[in-house]
Amino acid sequence: MYSDKVKIFSGSSNPKLAERICKELQVPLGQIKLSRFKSGEIYCLYEESIRNCDVFLVQTFSHPINEHFTELLVMMDAAKRASARTVNLVVPYYGYSRQERKAAPREPISAKLVADLMTTAGADRVITIDLHAPAIQGFFNIPVDHLTALDLLSDHIKKKNIPDLIVVSPDAGGVTRAENLANVLEAPIAMMFKKRYAHNEAVVTHVIGDVEGRTPVIIEDLIDTGTTIVNVVEGLKERGANDVYILATHPVFSGPALQRLDHPNIKEVIITDSIAIPDDHSDRFKVLSVAHLLSDAIRIIKEGGSISSLFKYGGI
Repeated sequence: MYSDKVKIFSGSSNPKLAERICKELQVPLGQIKLSRFKSGEIYCLYEESIRNCDVFLVQTFSHPINEHFTELLVMMDAAKRASARTVNLVVPYYGYSRQERKAAPREPISAKLVADLMTTAGADRVITIDLHAPAIQGFFNIPVDHLTALDLLSDHIKKKNIPDLIVVSPDAGGVTRAENLANVLEAPIAMMFKKRYAHNEAVVTHVIGDVEGRTPVIIEDLIDTGTTIVNVVEGLKERGANDVYILATHPVFSGPALQRLDHPNIKEVIITDSIAIPDDHSDRFKVLSVAHLLSDAIRIIKEGGSISSLFKYGGI
Protein backbone atom coordinates (compact mmCIF):
# COMPACT_ATOMS: atom_id res chain seq x y z
CA MET A 1 0.00 0.00 0.00
CA TYR A 2 1.08 3.58 -0.57
CA SER A 3 1.31 4.39 3.11
CA ASP A 4 2.34 7.99 2.53
CA LYS A 5 -1.02 8.66 0.90
CA VAL A 6 -3.17 6.39 3.11
CA LYS A 7 -3.75 7.65 6.63
CA ILE A 8 -5.73 5.72 9.26
CA PHE A 9 -6.96 7.47 12.38
CA SER A 10 -8.94 6.17 15.33
CA GLY A 11 -11.74 7.80 17.24
CA SER A 12 -12.23 7.14 20.95
CA SER A 13 -14.59 4.18 20.60
CA ASN A 14 -12.27 1.29 19.69
CA PRO A 15 -8.58 2.29 19.35
CA LYS A 16 -7.38 -1.31 19.80
CA LEU A 17 -9.25 -2.38 16.67
CA ALA A 18 -7.71 0.53 14.73
CA GLU A 19 -4.27 -0.56 15.91
CA ARG A 20 -4.93 -4.13 14.74
CA ILE A 21 -6.06 -2.86 11.32
CA CYS A 22 -2.87 -0.80 10.97
CA LYS A 23 -0.76 -3.79 12.00
CA GLU A 24 -2.43 -5.89 9.29
CA LEU A 25 -1.76 -3.18 6.69
CA GLN A 26 1.73 -2.44 8.02
CA VAL A 27 1.04 1.28 8.23
CA PRO A 28 1.37 3.46 11.33
CA LEU A 29 -1.74 4.61 13.15
CA GLY A 30 -2.23 8.31 12.46
CA GLN A 31 -1.59 10.86 15.18
CA ILE A 32 -4.70 12.74 16.24
CA LYS A 33 -5.61 14.74 19.33
CA LEU A 34 -9.14 14.29 20.63
CA SER A 35 -10.20 16.12 23.77
CA ARG A 36 -13.15 17.80 25.46
CA PHE A 37 -13.69 21.36 26.57
CA LYS A 38 -15.06 21.88 30.07
CA SER A 39 -18.51 22.32 28.51
CA GLY A 40 -18.28 18.86 26.93
CA GLU A 41 -17.66 20.13 23.38
CA ILE A 42 -15.38 17.93 21.30
CA TYR A 43 -12.01 19.14 20.00
CA CYS A 44 -10.05 17.45 17.21
CA LEU A 45 -6.57 18.18 15.81
CA TYR A 46 -4.70 16.09 13.23
CA GLU A 47 -1.08 16.10 14.36
CA GLU A 48 0.30 15.28 10.91
CA SER A 49 -0.37 16.47 7.39
CA ILE A 50 -3.24 14.76 5.54
CA ARG A 51 -3.29 17.02 2.46
CA ASN A 52 -4.18 14.99 -0.68
CA CYS A 53 -4.34 11.79 1.41
CA ASP A 54 -7.01 9.10 1.51
CA VAL A 55 -8.07 9.26 5.14
CA PHE A 56 -9.77 6.32 6.88
CA LEU A 57 -11.48 7.10 10.18
CA VAL A 58 -12.17 4.10 12.45
CA GLN A 59 -15.10 4.74 14.77
CA THR A 60 -17.69 2.24 15.94
CA PHE A 61 -20.99 3.43 17.40
CA SER A 62 -20.63 1.97 20.87
CA HIS A 63 -21.76 3.45 24.17
CA PRO A 64 -21.93 6.41 24.58
CA ILE A 65 -23.17 6.28 21.00
CA ASN A 66 -24.15 9.94 20.61
CA GLU A 67 -20.76 11.07 21.92
CA HIS A 68 -18.91 8.82 19.50
CA PHE A 69 -21.11 9.80 16.59
CA THR A 70 -20.59 13.52 17.17
CA GLU A 71 -16.85 12.92 17.58
CA LEU A 72 -16.80 11.23 14.16
CA LEU A 73 -18.58 14.20 12.57
CA VAL A 74 -16.00 16.58 14.08
CA MET A 75 -13.14 14.36 12.83
CA MET A 76 -14.66 14.38 9.34
CA ASP A 77 -15.01 18.15 9.30
CA ALA A 78 -11.40 18.62 10.42
CA ALA A 79 -10.20 16.19 7.72
CA LYS A 80 -12.12 17.97 4.95
CA ARG A 81 -10.78 21.35 6.08
CA ALA A 82 -7.25 19.91 6.14
CA SER A 83 -7.59 19.11 2.40
CA ALA A 84 -7.84 15.33 2.66
CA ARG A 85 -8.42 13.85 -0.80
CA THR A 86 -11.07 11.43 0.44
CA VAL A 87 -12.65 10.76 3.84
CA ASN A 88 -13.58 7.11 4.31
CA LEU A 89 -15.48 5.92 7.38
CA VAL A 90 -14.74 2.52 8.92
CA VAL A 91 -17.83 2.00 11.09
CA PRO A 92 -17.83 -1.67 12.20
CA TYR A 93 -21.11 -1.26 14.09
CA TYR A 94 -23.61 1.15 12.55
CA GLY A 95 -25.65 2.52 15.42
CA TYR A 96 -29.33 3.43 15.12
CA SER A 97 -29.66 0.58 12.60
CA ARG A 98 -32.68 -0.83 14.46
CA GLN A 99 -34.57 2.36 13.60
CA GLU A 100 -34.52 1.77 9.85
CA ARG A 101 -38.28 2.06 9.26
CA LYS A 102 -41.44 3.47 10.81
CA ALA A 103 -43.09 0.78 12.90
CA ALA A 104 -45.57 3.21 14.45
CA PRO A 105 -46.98 6.64 13.60
CA ARG A 106 -44.82 9.69 14.37
CA GLU A 107 -41.58 7.71 14.70
CA PRO A 108 -38.30 8.80 13.09
CA ILE A 109 -36.22 6.77 10.66
CA SER A 110 -33.05 7.45 12.59
CA ALA A 111 -30.81 5.17 10.50
CA LYS A 112 -31.53 7.40 7.49
CA LEU A 113 -30.84 10.54 9.52
CA VAL A 114 -27.44 9.16 10.55
CA ALA A 115 -26.65 8.38 6.91
CA ASP A 116 -27.64 11.91 5.85
CA LEU A 117 -25.51 13.51 8.55
CA MET A 118 -22.41 11.50 7.65
CA THR A 119 -22.85 12.25 3.95
CA THR A 120 -23.44 15.97 4.56
CA ALA A 121 -20.35 16.13 6.79
CA GLY A 122 -18.27 14.92 3.85
CA ALA A 123 -17.98 11.13 3.86
CA ASP A 124 -16.84 9.70 0.52
CA ARG A 125 -17.30 6.03 1.48
CA VAL A 126 -18.55 3.91 4.38
CA ILE A 127 -17.25 0.48 5.37
CA THR A 128 -19.42 -1.41 7.83
CA ILE A 129 -20.16 -4.95 9.01
CA ASP A 130 -23.45 -6.86 9.28
CA LEU A 131 -26.02 -4.10 9.19
CA HIS A 132 -29.16 -4.91 11.16
CA ALA A 133 -31.10 -4.19 7.96
CA PRO A 134 -29.13 -4.50 4.69
CA ALA A 135 -31.50 -1.96 3.07
CA ILE A 136 -29.70 0.76 5.06
CA GLN A 137 -27.11 0.74 2.26
CA GLY A 138 -29.76 2.44 0.15
CA PHE A 139 -29.91 5.38 2.59
CA PHE A 140 -26.56 6.56 1.19
CA ASN A 141 -25.73 8.16 -2.15
CA ILE A 142 -22.06 7.24 -1.69
CA PRO A 143 -20.41 3.79 -1.85
CA VAL A 144 -21.14 1.51 1.10
CA ASP A 145 -19.03 -1.62 1.51
CA HIS A 146 -21.21 -3.96 3.55
CA LEU A 147 -18.95 -6.67 4.96
CA THR A 148 -19.97 -9.76 6.91
CA ALA A 149 -18.44 -11.69 9.80
CA LEU A 150 -20.22 -14.90 8.76
CA ASP A 151 -16.99 -16.57 7.59
CA LEU A 152 -15.23 -15.69 10.84
CA LEU A 153 -18.06 -16.92 13.09
CA SER A 154 -18.94 -20.04 11.11
CA ASP A 155 -15.31 -21.19 10.77
CA HIS A 156 -14.94 -20.97 14.55
CA ILE A 157 -18.05 -23.04 15.24
CA LYS A 158 -17.19 -25.60 12.52
CA LYS A 159 -13.88 -26.37 14.21
CA LYS A 160 -15.76 -27.57 17.30
CA ASN A 161 -17.38 -30.47 15.40
CA ILE A 162 -20.53 -30.21 17.52
CA PRO A 163 -22.75 -33.31 17.22
CA ASP A 164 -26.52 -32.96 16.66
CA LEU A 165 -26.19 -29.25 15.96
CA ILE A 166 -29.20 -27.13 15.02
CA VAL A 167 -29.11 -23.48 13.98
CA VAL A 168 -31.73 -21.33 15.69
CA SER A 169 -33.11 -17.99 14.57
CA PRO A 170 -34.34 -16.12 17.67
CA ASP A 171 -37.04 -14.36 15.63
CA ALA A 172 -38.62 -14.23 12.18
CA GLY A 173 -36.44 -11.29 11.15
CA GLY A 174 -33.26 -13.32 11.52
CA VAL A 175 -34.31 -16.32 9.43
CA THR A 176 -32.17 -15.40 6.41
CA ARG A 177 -29.13 -15.01 8.65
CA ALA A 178 -29.79 -18.38 10.31
CA GLU A 179 -30.46 -20.04 6.96
CA ASN A 180 -27.09 -18.87 5.61
CA LEU A 181 -25.31 -20.27 8.67
CA ALA A 182 -27.28 -23.54 8.48
CA ASN A 183 -26.22 -23.96 4.85
CA VAL A 184 -22.58 -23.43 5.78
CA LEU A 185 -22.77 -25.90 8.68
CA GLU A 186 -25.04 -28.31 6.78
CA ALA A 187 -27.35 -28.33 9.78
CA PRO A 188 -31.14 -28.16 10.29
CA ILE A 189 -32.77 -24.89 11.31
CA ALA A 190 -35.34 -23.88 13.93
CA MET A 191 -37.11 -20.58 14.51
CA MET A 192 -38.47 -18.91 17.63
CA PHE A 193 -41.54 -16.73 17.82
CA LYS A 194 -41.52 -13.97 20.44
CA LYS A 195 -44.01 -11.54 21.87
CA ARG A 196 -42.38 -8.15 22.40
CA TYR A 197 -43.72 -6.01 25.24
CA ALA A 198 -41.21 -3.14 24.99
CA HIS A 199 -37.75 -2.35 23.62
CA ASN A 200 -35.32 -5.11 24.72
CA GLU A 201 -38.16 -7.10 26.33
CA ALA A 202 -39.56 -10.20 24.63
CA VAL A 203 -40.90 -13.62 25.65
CA VAL A 204 -40.70 -16.81 23.56
CA THR A 205 -44.15 -18.12 22.66
CA HIS A 206 -43.51 -20.80 19.99
CA VAL A 207 -40.66 -22.82 18.49
CA ILE A 208 -40.76 -24.19 14.95
CA GLY A 209 -38.38 -27.12 14.60
CA ASP A 210 -37.33 -30.10 16.71
CA VAL A 211 -34.67 -28.99 19.21
CA GLU A 212 -34.99 -31.84 21.71
CA GLY A 213 -31.64 -33.56 22.31
CA ARG A 214 -29.87 -31.16 19.94
CA THR A 215 -27.24 -28.47 20.54
CA PRO A 216 -28.59 -25.10 19.40
CA VAL A 217 -26.41 -22.45 17.78
CA ILE A 218 -28.21 -19.11 17.99
CA ILE A 219 -27.08 -16.46 15.52
CA GLU A 220 -27.75 -12.73 15.87
CA ASP A 221 -26.33 -9.61 14.26
CA LEU A 222 -26.10 -7.90 17.67
CA ILE A 223 -26.74 -8.50 21.36
CA ASP A 224 -27.89 -5.51 23.39
CA THR A 225 -29.12 -6.14 26.94
CA GLY A 226 -29.02 -9.95 26.60
CA THR A 227 -32.54 -10.30 28.04
CA THR A 228 -34.07 -11.67 24.84
CA ILE A 229 -31.19 -14.09 24.26
CA VAL A 230 -31.48 -15.49 27.78
CA ASN A 231 -35.25 -15.92 27.29
CA VAL A 232 -34.55 -17.81 24.06
CA VAL A 233 -31.95 -20.02 25.77
CA GLU A 234 -34.35 -20.86 28.59
CA GLY A 235 -37.14 -21.51 26.09
CA LEU A 236 -34.90 -23.98 24.23
CA LYS A 237 -33.93 -25.74 27.46
CA GLU A 238 -37.61 -26.12 28.39
CA ARG A 239 -38.05 -27.96 25.08
CA GLY A 240 -35.26 -30.44 25.79
CA ALA A 241 -32.32 -28.80 24.01
CA ASN A 242 -28.70 -29.08 25.17
CA ASP A 243 -26.64 -26.12 26.33
CA VAL A 244 -26.47 -23.38 23.73
CA TYR A 245 -23.80 -21.65 21.62
CA ILE A 246 -24.42 -18.02 20.67
CA LEU A 247 -22.92 -16.23 17.68
CA ALA A 248 -23.19 -12.46 17.24
CA THR A 249 -21.19 -9.90 15.30
CA HIS A 250 -21.78 -6.86 17.52
CA PRO A 251 -21.50 -7.07 21.34
CA VAL A 252 -23.47 -3.92 22.17
CA PHE A 253 -23.87 -5.26 25.74
CA SER A 254 -25.89 -2.53 27.45
CA GLY A 255 -26.33 -2.56 31.23
CA PRO A 256 -25.58 -5.90 32.96
CA ALA A 257 -25.52 -7.87 29.67
CA LEU A 258 -22.13 -9.48 30.35
CA GLN A 259 -23.33 -10.80 33.70
CA ARG A 260 -26.71 -11.85 32.25
CA LEU A 261 -25.06 -13.84 29.46
CA ASP A 262 -22.75 -15.62 31.91
CA HIS A 263 -25.58 -18.15 32.11
CA PRO A 264 -25.19 -21.82 33.08
CA ASN A 265 -27.08 -23.00 29.97
CA ILE A 266 -24.89 -20.96 27.59
CA LYS A 267 -21.85 -22.95 26.51
CA GLU A 268 -20.07 -20.10 24.71
CA VAL A 269 -20.80 -16.59 23.43
CA ILE A 270 -18.79 -16.00 20.25
CA ILE A 271 -18.57 -12.34 19.27
CA THR A 272 -16.25 -9.99 17.37
CA ASP A 273 -14.27 -6.94 18.41
CA SER A 274 -16.44 -4.61 16.29
CA ILE A 275 -17.23 -3.12 19.70
CA ALA A 276 -14.71 -3.22 22.54
CA ILE A 277 -15.74 -5.12 25.67
CA PRO A 278 -14.02 -5.12 29.09
CA ASP A 279 -10.94 -7.34 29.38
CA ASP A 280 -12.19 -8.91 32.60
CA HIS A 281 -15.01 -10.81 30.91
CA SER A 282 -15.85 -14.42 31.68
CA ASP A 283 -14.13 -17.29 29.84
CA ARG A 284 -17.58 -18.02 28.41
CA PHE A 285 -16.97 -15.18 25.91
CA LYS A 286 -14.79 -15.74 22.84
CA VAL A 287 -13.80 -12.58 20.95
CA LEU A 288 -12.78 -12.88 17.29
CA SER A 289 -11.12 -9.94 15.54
CA VAL A 290 -12.53 -8.33 12.39
CA ALA A 291 -9.26 -6.44 11.83
CA HIS A 292 -8.17 -8.75 9.01
CA LEU A 293 -11.54 -8.38 7.26
CA LEU A 294 -11.47 -4.57 7.51
CA SER A 295 -7.82 -4.28 6.50
CA ASP A 296 -8.43 -6.45 3.43
CA ALA A 297 -11.37 -4.21 2.48
CA ILE A 298 -9.19 -1.10 2.80
CA ARG A 299 -6.48 -2.75 0.70
CA ILE A 300 -8.96 -3.64 -2.04
CA ILE A 301 -10.42 -0.12 -2.04
CA LYS A 302 -6.94 1.33 -2.54
CA GLU A 303 -5.39 -1.22 -4.86
CA GLY A 304 -8.43 -2.51 -6.73
CA GLY A 305 -10.29 -5.78 -6.74
CA SER A 306 -13.63 -7.18 -5.64
CA ILE A 307 -14.95 -6.80 -2.09
CA SER A 308 -17.06 -9.93 -2.64
CA SER A 309 -13.81 -11.94 -2.86
CA LEU A 310 -13.60 -11.53 0.93
CA PHE A 311 -16.66 -13.71 1.51
CA LYS A 312 -16.62 -17.50 1.21
CA TYR A 313 -20.24 -18.00 2.18
CA GLY A 314 -22.04 -14.79 1.23
CA GLY A 315 -23.71 -12.25 3.52
CA ILE A 316 -25.71 -12.65 6.73
